[in-house]
Amino acid sequence: MATDELVAPPPTEPGRLHKPVRAFVAAGELVVAAVAVWFAFDVWPLGVAKIVEHYPNDITLESTRWVGSWMALAILLGTVAALLVVDALRQAILAVRARPRRER
Repeated sequence: MATDELVAPPPTEPGRLHKPVRAFVAAGELVVAAVAVWFAFDVWPLGVAKIVEHYPNDITLESTRWVGSWMALAILLGTVAALLVVDALRQAILAVRARPRRER
């Protein structure tokens, strides 16, 4: 039983992982991650509101209100920054270490 299946020809050029341009991509991702961390620290205090009420007879009530949307944004920015740092590390390793295989 012969089957006539279409087979894709092998690629003529091997895919290259080693591209020095990846170092610039890694540097750009690190810059974006630093900006994300900066904004995360800038946004976090917006999620905390101190409320102080003064009553007669020297009674002072102090409470803290947590605003979840601002805190969630700060956590999201921190998570995005962490993912960018991991990908920048991968890009840097591929820019430096990956080399094409030798023909045997």
